[in-house]
Amino acid sequence: MDTATGIPAAAKQTPEKTLRRLAQNREAARKSRLRKKAYVQQLESSRIRLTQLEQDLHRARSQGLFLGGGGIASGSISSGGAIFDMEYARWLDDDHRHMSELRTALQAHLSDGDLRVIVDGYMGHYDEIFRLKGVAAKSDVFHLITGTWTTPAERCFLWMGGFRPSDLIKMLITQLDPLTEQQIMGIYGLQQSSQQAEEALSQGLEQLHQSLIDTIANSSINDNMHHMAVALGKLANLEGFVRQADNLRQQTLHQLHRILTIRQAARCFLVIGEYYGRLRALSSLWVSRPRESLIADDNSCQTTTDLQMVQSSQNQFSNF
Repeated sequence: MDTATGIPAAAKQTPEKTLRRLAQNREAARKSRLRKKAYVQQLESSRIRLTQLEQDLHRARSQGLFLGGGGIASGSISSGGAIFDMEYARWLDDDHRHMSELRTALQAHLSDGDLRVIVDGYMGHYDEIFRLKGVAAKSDVFHLITGTWTTPAERCFLWMGGFRPSDLIKMLITQLDPLTEQQIMGIYGLQQSSQQAEEALSQGLEQLHQSLIDTIANSSINDNMHHMAVALGKLANLEGFVRQADNLRQQTLHQLHRILTIRQAARCFLVIGEYYGRLRALSSLWVSRPRESLIADDNSCQTTTDLQMVQSSQNQFSNF
């Protein structure tokens, strides 16, 4: 007891745990202010880029670069596709920031509560790209489904304008050990249901393709406009397929989030981000290959093919 104040000495001493918690709160508040400031700056820069893009599009239209009905001349893209490309570039910048924050959090061994805030933020980050794709699908579904907004290596694995959920799960299973038996059953069940949904969508899209072929092939000069109108109506169904595929992708990520522990979910998102980062890096390496190596590779492939043909002939003659 402090005789001067009458307050117990133990009450005057702030516990170390409380001090640590206060320091963590201050640090969290500081990071929150920094994120808010960065977000405001990104919004402002996006607004400036959007204004410039609208001016460029207006100038392009005035110069006759754009064709009617969304068709594009001179190798340009539609206004909806161009806006999505800009938003996707911004999303990729945010993705790098989220990944860095997630990687730092795992290395710092943050508490589950603090880590959950970061993981939920990353989940919201993926929800944002699906929202942006939904808007883009309304204006130019061909831009999404052809994957011109991705790198060449990413386009090799595109399915209806995005990743195939069952393939993503297959890749993740080996990266998330150890898993409990219940988690393994949940993930394999999710993979199976994803495959079934993918097959149903693929079959539906194939039927749409065949229907379009029949409609266009059976048109004649006399009723050409009628058949084109019917074909346009069928093409509108493409948006529905892309939306359903994106919905399946989004549900798959949310289901993985629910099945995994918070630390496993953090690793899951980190693995996904690093995987697509490597695909983009692979595309850059492919594009920047020296021309000499391309010629050498072509000669090597031709030599290998010739050698295989000679060996095949020798094997056939040896049988006689």
